Amino acid sequence: MSEYWPVTDVLAYLTGGWRVERSVRDLASGARGSFSGATVFEPLDDEAGLLHHESGTFVWQDVARPAERTLRFLADDDGAGRADVRFADGRRFHDLDLTSGRHVTDHPCAADLYRGEFTVHDADHWRTVWRVGGPAKDLLLTTDYTRDAEREAGHDSEREPQHDSERNSGQG
Repeated sequence: MSEYWPVTDVLAYLTGGWRVERSVRDLASGARGSFSGATVFEPLDDEAGLLHHESGTFVWQDVARPAERTLRFLADDDGAGRADVRFADGRRFHDLDLTSGRHVTDHPCAADLYRGEFTVHDADHWRTVWRVGGPAKDLLLTTDYTRDAEREAGHDSEREPQHDSERNSGQG
């Protein structure tokens, strides 16, 4: 059994609400921070894809402040297991291919390089790890996503199964 969980339709898999826990480490200074909040993936009105809105509280050096971000996950012409991830203003962020349950991608940003690893563990858990390096940055950001059961209550019947174990559940 693979440690990764292949996803046949990335947009269907992501749709809905997720609880988010992120750790942030500055590898140069040893400083640590955290983010706790929620992410919602909802259908876009103007094109095939999802609007990703994350909001919560970011704590850095014992100071808590509200934080949020918005991304667009667009359907990729190459297949349902893939998406093109864009910033809210339309600029390209990175590609995403979860057909194997694991994906590594890069995002150059000025003099910095963001290298992201996405891993899917099961129908309700996935993780991102971003390593950020550059002249002034040496960061590790690890984010765990857990499907929000309260937000999903009553919506599971609308979500298509994305893995054989979901398609075959209750049959046998």
